[in-house]
Amino acid sequence: MRFLVTLVLFSFISSLSAWGQGIEKHEAQKEIERLKKLKVEVQRLLEEKKNLLKKIEEEKKQLEEEKKAFEKKIKEIESERYKKLAQIFEKMDPEMAGQKLSKFSDPKEAAYIIYNMKSRKAGNVLNYVDPEMVNKIVEILTKVKKQKAETKN
Repeated sequence: MRFLVTLVLFSFISSLSAWGQGIEKHEAQKEIERLKKLKVEVQRLLEEKKNLLKKIEEEKKQLEEEKKAFEKKIKEIESERYKKLAQIFEKMDPEMAGQKLSKFSDPKEAAYIIYNMKSRKAGNVLNYVDPEMVNKIVEILTKVKKQKAETKN
């Protein structure tokens, strides 16, 4: 009888163990399925983010191109403005033009006007410009001509 009870008890424990393993296996499979779904969702989100980043980079590139075009247009407008001002200053009496340029608050503007004038007239005007302003203008003109030379090379 004792043997029979032990055998029944052992059989019961084995079936409990198998049942427990079955439950653990079932829970593990459920967890695996949940993780697979999460993996798919993470991959989908990652793909969305990659596409969004690609779109942002394309828009950034487009904005940079637009910025360059805008800056180029501004330079063209400024260049045209300085050419027109140079023509006006060329028509002025050199002494009057020199006095006007001496009063400019921004020597860069004066330099660009001189740059766009015919050299003979520019030289005559510079004779009447304040010496400190002439130094600043010459310094700016030197830089401009150096940049133009580098751009050509």
